[in-house]
Parts: sequence; C-alpha cells; structure tokens
Amino acid sequence: MGSLLQGVNLYLIGMMGVGKTTVGRLLAKQLGYGFVDTDDVIAQAAGKSINQIFGEQGEAVFRQLESDVLSQVCAFTKLTIATGGGIVLRRENWSYLHHGLIVWLDAPAELIYSRLAEDTTRPLLQDADPQEKLRSLLKQRQSLYAQADIRIAIAEGETPEQIAKRILEAIPSVLKTEVSHN
Repeated sequence: MGSLLQGVNLYLIGMMGVGKTTVGRLLAKQLGYGFVDTDDVIAQAAGKSINQIFGEQGEAVFRQLESDVLSQVCAFTKLTIATGGGIVLRRENWSYLHHGLIVWLDAPAELIYSRLAEDTTRPLLQDADPQEKLRSLLKQRQSLYAQADIRIAIAEGETPEQIAKRILEAIPSVLKTEVSHN
C-alpha cells in the first residue's frame, strides 16, 4: 500500500474526539509512514497546551499557528497527519491539504459527545451546553469536511483497527480516480 501511495501524505480531518490521532498512528505504522499530530507540534512549538493558547491568545492565534504548522508539514512526504478539528475553516489550509489524500473521519455528534464527556482539555467545549456546542460546530464544518477524498462513517463500537483497515481498503479506489482525472 505504501508503494501505491508513492509517498503521498494522508491527512485525517474531522471533529475532535473522532479518533484522528489513534487511527493516524495505526495507519502510519501499517504504511511505514511517519506520524504527526498538528496539535502536538503546535503545543511543542509554543511551549504551552492548546488550552493555554486558546485561553491566553485566543482562537485566531491558534488557527494561525495551525496553518503555519500545516504549511511546513506538507513539504514532507510519507506522513500520516492528524489535524485539529477546525483546520478546515481556513481556505488557505485546503491548499496544503490538497497536497495529499484527505480522509474525513465522520462520527455522529452523540458518539463524539459520549467520548469527550470527561475530557476537560477541549477549549471549544468549555461551554454551558457542550453537547449543543458540538452539534453546532459539526453543522458549521460538515460541508467543509465533505470535500475530503475519502469519507469514513464511524459507528458506535467500531475499533481504531477496524477504521484504519477501512481507510486502507478505500485508498486504491480514490487513487485510481485521481490518476484518471489528470
């Protein structure tokens, strides 16, 4: 499979809590790729947690850092990249994402909420009604996520291994269409 991709990066997009990091690590291992989580890179570069960046500098500063990281990462090959849930909001990010294959991990809001209910590290969920906030974020981003090359609908109880396998099975069909368009 790694040879079929010819070093093209895989970008995982989708809402927080859908499993981009966990699935991304598995895919990287199976493809013989490196793994990058843009949030980790931002936190390391800033010397602060994502929560701190949001709290001290605001979302706009975070989104700019995210774009900067993405622009640097897309210069490399053979990477599986887990992106932040809001990376799709900035048009410039799409020019970077299109350097690779974009995979949307799509999970229903209820499933995401049940996974994140105990997670206090998500700045956008520090809200009076986190479940409603999650729904509105998903609604706002859905049409953007839908521009991905591959959409993987995630069901309750599906393991990261099963999801990674489905992505690997979907890649060849997308690559064939990519080639025929050029």
